[in-house]
Amino acid sequence: MRIGLIGAGRIGSFHAAVLARHREVGSLLIADADPARATELAQRLDATAAPSANEIFTWGVDAVVITAATAAHAELIGRAARAGLPAFCEKPIALDLTGTLGALRDVEASGSVLQLGFQRRFDAGFTAAREAVREGRLGRLHTVRAITSDPAPPPAAYLPLSGGLYRDCLIHDFDMLRWVTGREVREVYAMGSDAGPAMFREAGDVDTAAVVLTLDDGVLATATATRCNGAGYDVRMELAGELDQVTVGLDDRTPIASTEPAGPPAADKPWSGFLERFAPAYEAELTAFVEVVLGERNNPCDGGEALRALRIAEACELSRRERRVVRLEEIAGG
Repeated sequence: MRIGLIGAGRIGSFHAAVLARHREVGSLLIADADPARATELAQRLDATAAPSANEIFTWGVDAVVITAATAAHAELIGRAARAGLPAFCEKPIALDLTGTLGALRDVEASGSVLQLGFQRRFDAGFTAAREAVREGRLGRLHTVRAITSDPAPPPAAYLPLSGGLYRDCLIHDFDMLRWVTGREVREVYAMGSDAGPAMFREAGDVDTAAVVLTLDDGVLATATATRCNGAGYDVRMELAGELDQVTVGLDDRTPIASTEPAGPPAADKPWSGFLERFAPAYEAELTAFVEVVLGERNNPCDGGEALRALRIAEACELSRRERRVVRLEEIAGG
């Protein structure tokens, strides 16, 4: 199999290394907006550097992996669709509903495959929680708590391009709420704080957020996120039912300490970031994509799934801005 990868940044480099050692990938082409960066990565992985993304679509590939800057995702998805090429794209499809819906129309019109990179769907802990809920081991679910905390803020230049904390960070938690519970979000009430570094206020973003979500079966969920969690990278989900409760992301590297005399000690080596915490999941989602291209499995996360998570993030932005409960039916694309 011949795969073209567009985008040689941090996540692109990780994905390229996974593909370069995959037994089904015979050759890998790498392109980037900075040709020198593509060349350096290609040399390191014994791959082929392309002068630009254009060559990925003209040199003959079987599939495309899109890890370019977010602003380029929708256009590249459209190009792949029109070329009839299966595509894997890191989230999001676009930073707004208009761009997202346009790209999805291209995919639908061509009948091509688009798999989105929501890597938590391939994490062992989230998968086990999903099974516990779906098999009824928790009884009637009543409460879900989701947490995503970054250890340090991203570069200031990234913030205006990120789409904001709800679209860039919490969108993973929104996807997990739907995927683990099997339910849809009915309404949200979101708050945000920009009391941290000034760059968040300058970008019109928040550094910390909290959301209350009501699912369509009455389950109450909370989702919190921050860019300023100095203890380390912390991603957890707690699910409580009438019979039992479980938690995802609680291990000896979780950056949290108990104040109880007999409680567990603080982690010696807390998780440093998302690539370290979810490395096996990132690899598994690309393995799944290769299997999708080979026709060995169904698409585990299509564009419609990404749209549903984005609509929740859009509802949160509206709720924060207008300081009110927002029903998902108010958001376009449903």
